[in-house]
Amino acid sequence: MTKKETASDPLHDLPPDLKKALHANPNVLEKWESLTPLARNEWICWVTIVKKPETRQEHIERLCEQLLEGKRRPCCWPGCPHRRPSAKKYFK
Repeated sequence: MTKKETASDPLHDLPPDLKKALHANPNVLEKWESLTPLARNEWICWVTIVKKPETRQEHIERLCEQLLEGKRRPCCWPGCPHRRPSAKKYFK
């Protein structure tokens, strides 16, 4: 039996801490796998864009909770700024 690869996205790589959280709960992983690549990209960006490790962990926990609630995108998130050239000045 081969292990299924976790679906990633077209822009951001799936970070190890998020991958670990997704694999910790089969229901969360199933919801993740049902997302479009763009939606996965939005979640990954939402988790990784924060600066503090504590905030990042909170985002990972919220991601798991919100996926189980049926949310498909981060709440109150305008979208990945990395896809907009005009936003690049904010991310060095």
